[in-house]
Amino acid sequence: QVQLTESGGTLVQAGDSLRLSCAASGRTFSSLAMGWFRQAPGKEREFVAAIWSGDRTTYTDSAKGRFTISRDNAKNTVYLQMNSLKSEDTAVYYCAAAIDNALSAYLYSRAGPYDYWGQGAQVTVSS
Repeated sequence: QVQLTESGGTLVQAGDSLRLSCAASGRTFSSLAMGWFRQAPGKEREFVAAIWSGDRTTYTDSAKGRFTISRDNAKNTVYLQMNSLKSEDTAVYYCAAAIDNALSAYLYSRAGPYDYWGQGAQVTVSS
């Protein structure tokens, strides 16, 4: 079992930067592939970023160039650094973990591979 706890969500202004954190517990963190998803009000959950074996990463188009996913295995934590935030980024951001850490970027951009999910962190970007 893996428990994921997001932190860092808050209200910010457009153009600001924010870093979300997701702390994992329950098993060896370094063996997990990690991802970030988000869900805006009235919309379905969408993929944002993922990191897996070899520190490979993939991003959704709207995040590429602005967001960076990283991990600190010593702290059992994955981060999502968000720069140049836009009102369209307003959503609840969810951290997710996949036991299989050797899949493809395509698969990690979908919800299927992820076995565990956090409760979410609200990010609100003022227009």
